[in-house]
Amino acid sequence: MEMLNPHCGIDRDDRGVVRLAICNAGALNILSSAVTDGVREGFERLAGDKTIRVVILAGQSEKSMIGGADIKEMARLDQKSAEAFITRLRDLCEAVRHFPAPVIARLPGWCLGGGLEVAAACDFRIAARDSKFGMPEVRVGIPSVIHAALLPRLIGWGRARWLVMTAENIDAHTALAWGLVDVVAKEGGLDAAVEHTVKALLECGSEALRSQKELLRQWEELPLTESVNLSVGVFGKSFLTGEPQRLMQGFLDRKK
Repeated sequence: MEMLNPHCGIDRDDRGVVRLAICNAGALNILSSAVTDGVREGFERLAGDKTIRVVILAGQSEKSMIGGADIKEMARLDQKSAEAFITRLRDLCEAVRHFPAPVIARLPGWCLGGGLEVAAACDFRIAARDSKFGMPEVRVGIPSVIHAALLPRLIGWGRARWLVMTAENIDAHTALAWGLVDVVAKEGGLDAAVEHTVKALLECGSEALRSQKELLRQWEELPLTESVNLSVGVFGKSFLTGEPQRLMQGFLDRKK
């Protein structure tokens, strides 16, 4: 593993797939300020590399991708330092959302609070059968904020309200039924399930996927008519890359 900093390591294969691991963050991969900054810096450092086709975000242990934010650190905060702490986490989630290539969250074990916010910022969420999800912030006296705002878009207002106001956890199959995760792996098959999604993405045009991710991010915030009209120019510009011509001709050649 190549260490980009003490809290972010990467493995890269010859397909352009990068596994970005959260390192030296304890058994549950807890987000202290230092860990949050390290992972964000890793994403920002890789963002300009156009050879990257897919990123898999993973924890260093099998207990969690991210178990949550660091309560020991948060217990010592005041208003000013609390805002600085949560701004760091916001910036990490935004680095994930704005990363040009697709990002897959690999989700074993616990995914709580800030960990679920980071997962929600990823493009795909693939969970182990025994994974658990929750937003426990109100039980320790703080509201769920920043990218918890993505939850109503993913699972609807009622279910999002239930998660952030009851602080109850849900299991993987409930998360799948709600649309919080995309896939629940067979027992012992988490990496196989992640690889299945990786292969599907690699069969697509890399430039097209980057454009599609950006469009989806804009569609989240724009009115429908503006979203539709914006898409016209993006569609036209895709033909400047040469990718449509190459992939469409390949499709036609296979049909002969």
